[in-house]
Amino acid sequence: MSTRTVSLRQDGDIAVVTVNNPPVNTITAAVRADLRQALEQIRAISGIKAVLLRCDGSTFFSGADIGEFSGPPREEEYRELFNGWENLPIPVVVAMHGTVMGGGLEIALAGHYRVAAPGTRFGMPEVTLGIIPGAGGTQRMPRLIGVEKALDFILSARPVDTSQAQTIGFLDAVIDGDLQAGAIEYTRDLLAAGRGPRRTGEMAVDAATATAEIIARMKDEARKKYPNRNAGLVAVEAVSASAQLSLKDGLELETRLVNGCKQTDESRGAVYAFFAERETRRIPGLADASSRPIKSAAVIGAGTMGSGIAICFANAGIPVTLLDSTQEALDRGLKGLDKTYAGLVQRGRLTVEEKAQRLGLIRGSLAYEDLRDADVIIEAVFENMDLKRKIFSTLDKLAKPGAVLATNTSTLDIDVIAAATSRPEDVIGMHFFSPANVMPLLEVVRTAKTSPGTIRTVMDLSKPLRKTPVLAKVCYGFIGNRMMEGYAREAERIVLEGATPRQVDTALEEWGMAMGILSVFDMAGIDVGVNVHTANASQYPPDPTYYQADFALHEAGRLGQKTGKGYYRYEAGNRTRFDDPDAIAILRARAAKLGIEQRQHTSQEIVERCLYPLLNEGIRILEEGVALRASDVDVVWIAGYGFPRYRGGPLLYADTITLERLRDGILKYQKQFGPMHWQPAALLDQLVREGKTIAQWQAERT
Repeated sequence: MSTRTVSLRQDGDIAVVTVNNPPVNTITAAVRADLRQALEQIRAISGIKAVLLRCDGSTFFSGADIGEFSGPPREEEYRELFNGWENLPIPVVVAMHGTVMGGGLEIALAGHYRVAAPGTRFGMPEVTLGIIPGAGGTQRMPRLIGVEKALDFILSARPVDTSQAQTIGFLDAVIDGDLQAGAIEYTRDLLAAGRGPRRTGEMAVDAATATAEIIARMKDEARKKYPNRNAGLVAVEAVSASAQLSLKDGLELETRLVNGCKQTDESRGAVYAFFAERETRRIPGLADASSRPIKSAAVIGAGTMGSGIAICFANAGIPVTLLDSTQEALDRGLKGLDKTYAGLVQRGRLTVEEKAQRLGLIRGSLAYEDLRDADVIIEAVFENMDLKRKIFSTLDKLAKPGAVLATNTSTLDIDVIAAATSRPEDVIGMHFFSPANVMPLLEVVRTAKTSPGTIRTVMDLSKPLRKTPVLAKVCYGFIGNRMMEGYAREAERIVLEGATPRQVDTALEEWGMAMGILSVFDMAGIDVGVNVHTANASQYPPDPTYYQADFALHEAGRLGQKTGKGYYRYEAGNRTRFDDPDAIAILRARAAKLGIEQRQHTSQEIVERCLYPLLNEGIRILEEGVALRASDVDVVWIAGYGFPRYRGGPLLYADTITLERLRDGILKYQKQFGPMHWQPAALLDQLVREGKTIAQWQAERT
């Protein structure tokens, strides 16, 4: 029997069911229908003594179809299908390979025996999407491994390998060599040993793994790991219920709970972010553009950013030349590279051999001549227009025809940089985020003359570099840093008004930001922000208090973590933030000099004053066409600035709280502080008048 996605053949008395739904064997509606048909076919065949379920392609089932999340509930359909496989009267062996996630692992749990190829990875990441495993995972997994281990696995949301899966207890064997042949042999051995079905649903949960103490600890873990979110606590409720309920009742409870999760802002935001990240690569007008092969790269500037970019290329297996102007700076950069890789080895993320291989792809140089053959050259020196134009003028003369000439500038006008060359069509912005070898965001900034081929090349290059690319047009700060201006401006103004750095950062972190903005400044270096604002003074309004907290600390030699003192105090080798009365005294003195009145601040005011300008500027960026889509703006802040993923990004969050509330909040602070910084975007006013959301406005233009 063969259907569109499922084939059934017999290997003697074993029915071999093979699923082929490229690219990653998602459990779509069509796959489910074909699996039901295969199940009926097996029931009708006489003489079948066992079933082997497997997948063709690069992976076993990668998971459920996330595209169905916004539609009608499908959990009952999954429950009936998986129960059908579990209730077969003959052994069902599941053979897995690749990346087995979510629903893919849940169908395996409905089988009777589970085997896998070496290198297979398993996970249940549902809580990161604001839901819980909804196809039996919260009920079958604890029956196999106990409540405590099941919750550890589900709440961590981290994939495990075959060795860990065997230790945890849900994987029976690892099959070396040909997986299908080995799995058939494993199945024959089961039959020879007289082994019949071993139904997970008929197993009893070990009560010792579900004590009140364990459940309380798991609830604490869920609150700690997922602040402001509920899915982790719902997972605890569902999994712990498996110790008291039959499989039938437990699955029905799981269905009710997961469908309730899907209605939350948490789930909508996380699912939205998932699709938004996929959408960033869809660029209108590039259908006919050809991508150039990138076989070698060069980075100019061996500082923190340049070295991090070099690591990205080496990790992708692309040879890269790292250039600097002095041997001292180059040596310092190369030493930093070695230290970064040594840390990965120490943490068990790389082998010594892999470290040597990657370092071998990075060559240091002091000569521009060594860049002649590079397919892409990225300039990553400090923010100085004259220096960058000089570098691009040099590259124009020596880089080979068709080489991508990229700048990592975070604020400067790339059109002006491109004008220093005779080939502006090859010039583009590739704005990495620090640390470049860790942060997933890559702002790809097109100039007025950047060719479609250059854009396509960089968008494609982002895949091996493991970056999430977002296309932007040239403007001051592009998308992310332009939105950062108002966000950071208010945080600095608030500490001048009397709030402590700790109070500001705590309010933002409790709301959901990965790190408070003042802590970010300390980490990045207060001098970095001061240099940018000094170089771009003409871009800012005539406000004598503008970013003066940074300037006051900078003048006192407090540059952040690098000097052990910034908004906070730090101890050598320790990034822990310690409150520092000296910093507060410096800020109070600057406030007195500027005539800023001291006052009390609530957490709500801090969050509103920091976030509302950020949301407002994002709407302006959308209105001006700097970003293609609202979702692109959201991805920038999720992937590059620590905006909470479960809130979906700034513009989805604006729709969530309502645009009217945002507009009214801006007007409230306008009355308090004046219109210089508090003016609703024209598009925001328009949408409030028309009663529309950003999503509706975007849909009308798609």
